[in-house]
Amino acid sequence: MPIVRPAAPVRIDAVELRVLHLPLVSPFTTSFGTETVREVIVVRVRTGDGDGWGEIVTQQAPLYSSEYTQGAWDVTQRFLAPALLDAAAEGVAPEQVSTVLAPFVGHRMAKAGLELAVLDAALRAAGRPLGEYLGATVDRVPSGVSVGIQRDPSALVDAVGGYLDDGYVRIKIKIKPGRDVADTAAVRDAFGAIALQVDANSAYTLEDADTLAELDRFDLLLIEQPLQEDDIVDHAALAARLRTPICLDESIVSAKAARDALALRAAAIINIKAGRVGGYLEAVRVHDLCREAGVPVWCGGMLETGIGRAANAALAALPGFTLPGDLSASDRFYARDIVREPIVLDDGHVRVPTAPGIGVEIDPVALEDATVARVELRR
Repeated sequence: MPIVRPAAPVRIDAVELRVLHLPLVSPFTTSFGTETVREVIVVRVRTGDGDGWGEIVTQQAPLYSSEYTQGAWDVTQRFLAPALLDAAAEGVAPEQVSTVLAPFVGHRMAKAGLELAVLDAALRAAGRPLGEYLGATVDRVPSGVSVGIQRDPSALVDAVGGYLDDGYVRIKIKIKPGRDVADTAAVRDAFGAIALQVDANSAYTLEDADTLAELDRFDLLLIEQPLQEDDIVDHAALAARLRTPICLDESIVSAKAARDALALRAAAIINIKAGRVGGYLEAVRVHDLCREAGVPVWCGGMLETGIGRAANAALAALPGFTLPGDLSASDRFYARDIVREPIVLDDGHVRVPTAPGIGVEIDPVALEDATVARVELRR
């Protein structure tokens, strides 16, 4: 489902980068470690018709991905932003950004942040919302929540109960060796037939297949990324041994990676993260591939600010997103977001922004208060 009506080119005068430190409302623990402060890069492109905003969703350390904040900060300043500024001297369309940046290997999250900022600027100038541009078919999307590893199963049950009371329609719990079967059993026993899935964040190997098979008795929606990012063949072998569908996350870095995983039957479901695949346009290509193959997809999250959270809602409104995504309200993670109207939960759903571009406005005071580094690049 290619973009039916491409966006017009924009002439970029400057690219501003900011590193933000945003305190989390509570520690977020996965198999990688615990975060208490979200470190993220916000991108602003300045054009003659107004600004556009994007978000580089790297983390402080290269644990989830080989990308990390200071690496993205460096490569964007030294290579990506200068290349974009050169190409945009006479105007660049959002659909051209990936081609402009293609000579630089990897750094998909940095590229995605730049592409989103250009998309936002171009669509704001044209008065078009991102959802309409991407092909959204609904005006709101079901909201799931990701629950980090807690002190013990009892604390996990308490946390999940709070999110169910808030209205979230799907629960995802993080697992790792030693914190898997008992935690999952506690949640299932406490809440019955709720929509429940688990996320391993690559914490296991194929030798753990027997442990992972124990999760089959809990009637889970899926088990997300049990093995390492490059273990596609082992994921296929594991899938043949489990009843629970395997969903790939870290392994899906492009539409080609998704195609390969499906060909090997390494995944029955795919989690699409725009930052991880290099941008929202590549995310649409992954969506289209999976939809044609009859494979369900859902929209993952990277603890985004309101910028990425709004864009993710637009992406998740495409027709192939048939499972609830990690599209929680802003206050799930932040007491103070950097947008004027933070994303909120409405009867278990998040509304797709309808204003031009990503559909949210930046709160300049909150942005400034969270900024720990800033640089502006010009031609």
